[in-house]
Amino acid sequence: MNETLLKESAIQQQSSIELQLKKACKKIAPLWSLENFVAVNPYLGLLENSFESTAQYLSKIGGIQMTKPSNFYLKRLENKEILKKDIQAVLEERNNDDNVHEFLNRVKFNAEAEAKAPQIFTFTDFASEICDQDWQTFYVEKMAAWAASYFDKGQSIWNTSAAFDSMHASWKFEAQTDLSPEIQGLNNFREKVKALPEDPKEAAKWSLEYLGITEKYLPFYLHKLLLNVGGWSAYIAQLDWDSKLYKKENNQLIEFLEILICAEALYFQCLWSEVNPQWFEKIMTLSTTKNLEAIDSDLEDRLVLHEAFQKASQRSLIEKLNQKKNTKENTSQKKAQTIFCIDVRSEVFRRNLEKQDPQIETLGFAGFFGFPIYFEPLGSHKKRAQGPALIPMGSTVKECAHHKSDESTILKRLQLNQRIQKTWKSLKSGAVSCFGYVSPLGLSYVFKLISDSFGFSKPSEGLQIPEGNKAKNVSLEVDDIYGISPDERVAMAANALKTMSFTKDFAPFVFILGHGSSSVNNPHASGLDCGACGGNSGEANAKVAAAVFNDPYVRQKLKEEGISIPKKTIFLAGLHDTTTDEITVFENEVLSTSQKQELVEIKNSFKLAGKDTRNERAKRMSITNKVDQKVKRKGNDWSEIRPEWGLAGCDSFIIAPRQRTSSIDLQGKSFLHSYDWQSDKGFKILEAIMTAPMVVTSWINLQYFASSVDPKILGSGNKTLHNVTSGIGVIEGASGDLRVGLPLQSVHDGEQFQHEPTRLNVIIEAPIYAINEIIENNPSVKNLVDNGWIAILAMNEEGKVTERYLGFNKWEEI
Repeated sequence: MNETLLKESAIQQQSSIELQLKKACKKIAPLWSLENFVAVNPYLGLLENSFESTAQYLSKIGGIQMTKPSNFYLKRLENKEILKKDIQAVLEERNNDDNVHEFLNRVKFNAEAEAKAPQIFTFTDFASEICDQDWQTFYVEKMAAWAASYFDKGQSIWNTSAAFDSMHASWKFEAQTDLSPEIQGLNNFREKVKALPEDPKEAAKWSLEYLGITEKYLPFYLHKLLLNVGGWSAYIAQLDWDSKLYKKENNQLIEFLEILICAEALYFQCLWSEVNPQWFEKIMTLSTTKNLEAIDSDLEDRLVLHEAFQKASQRSLIEKLNQKKNTKENTSQKKAQTIFCIDVRSEVFRRNLEKQDPQIETLGFAGFFGFPIYFEPLGSHKKRAQGPALIPMGSTVKECAHHKSDESTILKRLQLNQRIQKTWKSLKSGAVSCFGYVSPLGLSYVFKLISDSFGFSKPSEGLQIPEGNKAKNVSLEVDDIYGISPDERVAMAANALKTMSFTKDFAPFVFILGHGSSSVNNPHASGLDCGACGGNSGEANAKVAAAVFNDPYVRQKLKEEGISIPKKTIFLAGLHDTTTDEITVFENEVLSTSQKQELVEIKNSFKLAGKDTRNERAKRMSITNKVDQKVKRKGNDWSEIRPEWGLAGCDSFIIAPRQRTSSIDLQGKSFLHSYDWQSDKGFKILEAIMTAPMVVTSWINLQYFASSVDPKILGSGNKTLHNVTSGIGVIEGASGDLRVGLPLQSVHDGEQFQHEPTRLNVIIEAPIYAINEIIENNPSVKNLVDNGWIAILAMNEEGKVTERYLGFNKWEEI
């Protein structure tokens, strides 16, 4: 009987530990690799908590900041960007009895105080405090070096992961052969590793029992362990994310956490004589009973200032929108319609294009254009996901030569190029051949290096040939064998047109303009491409969409659904280069003589709008002369640390007809999604926008926010010090953890931040009851808006922003 009870107790204990491991892992936001650097909300696993409580929690557990220093806000107050009435409003909302004068006096007095250190400790944190060595840094470097080797995606010649069935087995083998821990002072470390159980769960259970961590402290301890190696934890979380997206069971992050626990226990065991275990128990107890529940009053004051800053920013946006005179939609015949990605960089180009030619209408839609596909480039057997990270991809579309007769020649050339590049890489990277490579061949790079440096030539971009360079020779295969089935095409086409409220009044030309960025020697290049296309150029999606909309079968079926596309309307794909603001149109369709003439005029409007956009963006880049030359050169310059500003500055997402925002200068800070609620029966389209594009734009906004308020921890550091590791991410310097977030140069110009830390303001033109219902029916959206991670504002039928969402189905008039 007693044996049975003991077994049941052991099972319950193990189950409790596994539950705590899962909870800790859910708090880690995923990190996509450099190949598809998708913007992600770094607070993703904490959205069930309010913004303010999360700020307090992260400050304690990892020293992570979610506000700017007080002086940032005081400067804004001095410049009257923040008004005292904004601060007073926040104090009243929080039932704070302070008046503004008392509050500001206290803030100014404490303004120079440094942010408090983390109050949650792992063993290696604690050992570093009381020993002569920095064991925490040593621990992180060892775990990161092993993870870099295990998860390597082909950057290393020798791969160590293939020989083992699990992470735990790989780590044990490496730890038993590595002499450096014992050299540093961890006596008999390898023997202790060998004695660990082979099963990772049993090993973790033993380790936790050995450390004697209290039940109350365990959740914080586990989360802190993951944060100490936060970059690799985030990357492994992304592997689990993808598995879950495609209905597969994968718990790699839990196994990684189990390894972190084991390593901590072994460090503790080896340092037992140096560190009194009672000290460790004492520090655990102090953290659990005293510090965790305490409110950091200085941080609380900064949160008040930050909320006042948020209100001020929101007020400025509302004033800008409400000052616009209400105009009726232009129902005259359009020369063309252009569908851009909702990306904030498109706002500038759209405004300038409409100014150049009012007969060209612009629309906004997520840049995958409703076609979540896998794309397989010509000559490659590796397909890539061309869609948002939130949804699974569908069919695979293969690239082929525009003229079938050319395909064999093109393929041979590509394959030969790949073989040469592979051999060349082996020669450069070989243990012996690299020495022979440098001496006789190194000098041959001198002239190329000089020409690249002065912009006379473009640095090599490796194996992948940019799609734009192949556009004249290559089109996309979209047929029953290689691409999307006829019924899927019809469904995708109908959904795309309905979601952007574009079901009638088609112009003779409809341009679907994906976007991509030009840069070289830039590990984070994919972060400047289309996030809705999985961190890739939107060219593939634009070509697929145009081909589908031109398909006679699709048009016939759409007509049966009430969407009649005239025979004279032709869809053309194009690419907006956000570095140079040039539009490339892919003319794979057969055009008549008159169509070609009309197309020349439209292309000229694209050209002029691009010039205006470059001139506008040049001011932000501090370029005052030779704008075209200098802006275009940025994409070819291997030493350029910021080829463009990307989405820095993004602060709002507007879901409304274009006439509500046309002619308003939103300064490239707004995501613009076309939407007409009166044609949205049942508000299913609005629900789709609020549960997908709105969530994605919140990810983008919060990634830029985090990289601005805490670039040291939530950003990826100084771009000039980056080294690519494992083909996955970057480290800063020679060793250490993967860096998450954006490089400092992506948000800071050397003198000041170019991204203001405001949370996303979402303006929706739709009835409030419909918005409320969507919020209530979608927990992920409800967490975002009720917990203050984004703000919701309602626009009326006259285009005026009239009400603000307060949370939990409550609104206030503006």
